[in-house]
Amino acid sequence: MNQEIINLYDEYTHKPLARHEFLRRLAMLAGGTAAAMTLLPLLESNYAQAATVQEDDLFTERISYTGVTGPVQAYVARPKKADKYAAVIVIHENRGLTPHIEDVTRRAARAGYLAIAPNALSPLGGTPANEDEARQLFTKLKPEESLQNFIKVTDYLPSRPDYNGHMGCVGFCWGGGIANQLAVNVPSLRAAVAFYGRQPDAADVPKIKAAVQLHYGGLDERVNAGIPAYEEAMKKAGTRYELYVYEGANHAFHNDTAPTRYNEAAAKLAWGRTVDFFKRELTRM
Repeated sequence: MNQEIINLYDEYTHKPLARHEFLRRLAMLAGGTAAAMTLLPLLESNYAQAATVQEDDLFTERISYTGVTGPVQAYVARPKKADKYAAVIVIHENRGLTPHIEDVTRRAARAGYLAIAPNALSPLGGTPANEDEARQLFTKLKPEESLQNFIKVTDYLPSRPDYNGHMGCVGFCWGGGIANQLAVNVPSLRAAVAFYGRQPDAADVPKIKAAVQLHYGGLDERVNAGIPAYEEAMKKAGTRYELYVYEGANHAFHNDTAPTRYNEAAAKLAWGRTVDFFKRELTRM
């Protein structure tokens, strides 16, 4: 698909751009309204394809824990065997806790972790089915309160008998930015993985105690603009980090429910690196 169209959709989903303006500009790029309507399903997520890991293979539950704004709902998955596991906090995109992120949570569980995915939209009633409504709800969230709600999951985890005391996090897009912020704000975090997420302020990087792994799409100019300053700050601070840029891949390349941006080769490589990273960092003494 034309890269200008993909860039327009990225602007629409992150600025956010008003839908009528997005559709007007899409029609101009596509050559007409009919062509734009044909392209639209290829740009938007199709959650009918979200379940790649079935719940039957795992223990799953829906819980809530105390956040700074009240109860925060979360989806939990882990191996079926009752045991103690390292935890992986899974942090969603700016659409809330979608079926895709629940599937990613199960992927982390299948890799052997107690995976927990909080819903940032809990204070506003949860995640609506309509993505446009979800993105609009994100504009009503207070960033510091949202961050604190994710930090609060680290207070909840020790209450679980299936938690072994070691934790990491992985976030995507908006959640990638939160993953970077958890690295800054949670000294007990051992590993933070950010997929195409906003970088923290360079002045905050010395606070990071976790090992950091970063994944970026080579075509994602908006997010990638922040890479040099972040990497320089990590080098100066002595942060242990890995940074990967996947050439030819767009923002959201890991999301297999978004057909025009999903890059199967990059997604599989990045997820394999993520699992290997957790295996190393969450089991070391």
